Amino acid sequence: MTYKDLEVYKRSYRLALEMHNFSLKLPKSLQFDIADQIRRASRSVASNIAEGYARARSNKDKINFLRMALGSNEEMLFNLDFLKDSGLMEKSLYTRWSSEYTSNGKQLYRLIESLK
Repeated sequence: MTYKDLEVYKRSYRLALEMHNFSLKLPKSLQFDIADQIRRASRSVASNIAEGYARARSNKDKINFLRMALGSNEEMLFNLDFLKDSGLMEKSLYTRWSSEYTSNGKQLYRLIESLK
């Protein structure tokens, strides 16, 4: 099994694509600020899962990368709150994406626990 078989990776990757596309629609004045930040944080979730499975020599190594992915996942939840509260994101998008990132975080946590 590879990281590409993990549901949490598939969701993370899909969310990174969605966040990328959303960020490009934000005002040009925010492209080097919050837009760049959500692109990097959302990609970091999936990329840390991939890196953890590719480079890990032990479960301890894999867990370290998965913890970084979990941290980036939490960063995305903060960014979603910020986007909603600053009026840059519709409530329906916020509701959907925050639910997805919350589920993703729970799945990452369970995966980490299963490797201990």
